[in-house]
Amino acid sequence: MGRSTTVLYLAAGPGGAGGLTPILMIALLFGVMYFMMIRPQQKRRRDAEQMQSALSPGDEVVTIGGLYGTVTEVDDDTVLLEVAPGVQTRYARPAIARVTTRAERPETIEPAPEEADAVKE
Repeated sequence: MGRSTTVLYLAAGPGGAGGLTPILMIALLFGVMYFMMIRPQQKRRRDAEQMQSALSPGDEVVTIGGLYGTVTEVDDDTVLLEVAPGVQTRYARPAIARVTTRAERPETIEPAPEEADAVKE
């Protein structure tokens, strides 16, 4: 009986750190998963939302289904695409996968402070 007790005691390992090691391994695993999977996915989602909110008429886009079109109208949560001359279809904003070509936007040039004062007079 004394011999089996000695074998079990030796199998447990030295000290009380045996209970802490699995907890550290699990914490390390969650840390690696966060930085390798969750964080990049959040960044991609943020980038997609930013791209979808910046849509404007004239942008050429591709939908998640692979349909190419030109944005003709933008509402709060829908986008009207012209997929062929005279053919328009309505899509939800999240259905836009990427913008292939941005429309030319006129640059607004702010007048210099001296010019702004002259305009007011």
